[in-house]
Amino acid sequence: MKKRVRCVEMDKVNILGVNFDNKTFNQFQNEFISRLNDHLSTFVVTANPEIVMAANENPEFMKILKNDTDYITADGIGIVKAAKMLKQPLPERVTGYDLFTWLMSVANDRGSRVYLIGAKPAVIHAVQAKVAKEYPNINLVGAEDGYFKGDLDLVARRIQKTHPDMVFAALGFPKQEKLLAILRRNETPALMMGVGGSFDVFSGMVKRAPEGFQKTHLEWFYRLITNPSRFKRMMVLPKFVVRVKQSKRGK
Repeated sequence: MKKRVRCVEMDKVNILGVNFDNKTFNQFQNEFISRLNDHLSTFVVTANPEIVMAANENPEFMKILKNDTDYITADGIGIVKAAKMLKQPLPERVTGYDLFTWLMSVANDRGSRVYLIGAKPAVIHAVQAKVAKEYPNINLVGAEDGYFKGDLDLVARRIQKTHPDMVFAALGFPKQEKLLAILRRNETPALMMGVGGSFDVFSGMVKRAPEGFQKTHLEWFYRLITNPSRFKRMMVLPKFVVRVKQSKRGK
């Protein structure tokens, strides 16, 4: 097994205790390819304001983000705006869905071993069908829904036995990060990333925001008007802005 190697702690932007990597999408791509080539254990978190606020309320989750991750990307325009507010600008938003779809293309090009876990049974079955049709060179060594039995350590061992090159967990935070942190601590030589609701969009069961909403950074608004039940979750955003402003005054 390869020696545990972490990315160098530099060029980070701290937002409420969470260190975001100050990199462009292209820079992340180059580093991920390099680490895949070297079979290095790599844990990626794509964090939005909800995740940052959750980590501030959950010490165990914050500990994972601080100690177990290799990369944290700014998944959400709120993070980019917060960094600008703190006068430590990040170059661009790097979403989990964009990274996920790009990595699936990489996996197809390389014939990689991929493990997928999460979402509802119907969703993961639709994802399997799409992979078989559009990504035929991927070796799908595991595809299971998020309604598994057993603790996360057992699940992690099950995943490790398949010797994956990439692991994508769509279990929602912080559960997906807890699972991937176990794999990272075990030095599983794979690139591992939590992808939230990406399987729903990838499968076609949930429509991603139209390009116009994406370009104007209003995907959150599209999700809200198409799914009003998200309103309660969205209430964390003004709280996030207030906390960022308070942290700025405290410096």
